[in-house]
Amino acid sequence: MSYGKKAWNKWVIEDEELIFSLMKQAYDAGIRTFDTADVYSNGYSEILIGKFIKKYNIPRETLVILTKCYSRAATDPSIESTELNWINRWGLSRKHILDAVAGSVERLGTYIDVYQIHRYDPETPKEEIMEALHDVVKSGQVRYIGASSMRAIEFVQLQQVAEKNNWTKFISMQNFYNLIYREEEREMIPYCKENGVGLIPWSPIARGMLARPLGVDSERANTDLRFGHLRIGQFESDKEIIGRVEELAKKRGISMAQVSIAWTLAKGTCPIVGLSKPERIQEAVEAVKIKLTDEEISYLEEAYAPHSVTY
Repeated sequence: MSYGKKAWNKWVIEDEELIFSLMKQAYDAGIRTFDTADVYSNGYSEILIGKFIKKYNIPRETLVILTKCYSRAATDPSIESTELNWINRWGLSRKHILDAVAGSVERLGTYIDVYQIHRYDPETPKEEIMEALHDVVKSGQVRYIGASSMRAIEFVQLQQVAEKNNWTKFISMQNFYNLIYREEEREMIPYCKENGVGLIPWSPIARGMLARPLGVDSERANTDLRFGHLRIGQFESDKEIIGRVEELAKKRGISMAQVSIAWTLAKGTCPIVGLSKPERIQEAVEAVKIKLTDEEISYLEEAYAPHSVTY
């Protein structure tokens, strides 16, 4: 998501020399899973992954590539210049899933390890969604399927449809989960853990809010339109938690981001982390080795207050 074109989002990195050096540093450090989506930089993020593989002659079997479909991705300006042509180019209809998979495979230049539905589509029958996803797995274009933020009941119902029809089931849930947004602990996370579904939460450092002291600004905070929608950092409980993360980071001699990532790891998840600088890569790798004590985890969690459910 962090790599692509600034025309899509101002905080995105578009210097390809820098992008490839960051990806190679991450790969050499042991990070072998790359998550993207057709909507990120309108498909260019996927193209960059394909270029990276070719540039360094990366053995494909050493990588796990995740991408997604659902949103309107302006991947072909010649088609999308007219609003009428957007019909069937978003959502989870069979047509859009098949077209989106084909587009992603072409841009990546390779098959997809985990194909995720970016959101739930209430306008498409569940049977149509799950059969289409099953078919792209059987076609060889996709190895596994996953899902992203939705209500727990929606996810469970999709799984039940797949099970009933002997279709491919989801193996992962990429949900919004971090120290200042823990509503997923009520239903989604218990269900996933009980049923062997892997948890790969997005925004483990809450768009950077859990990686810097209160009052410290960032380009992303000023330009990311999702901040207002997610309503993170707006409550006194959020500010208290951010303060505690800063306090613990100083006490342990590590960064705030490492505290936040270590917490998500302690909760039995494998978070999706944006790597925009060389030091961020090193932080993420070292965070895997950081073990928080039960007392530290309780201290970070006890100030939490319920939030409105958001996706």
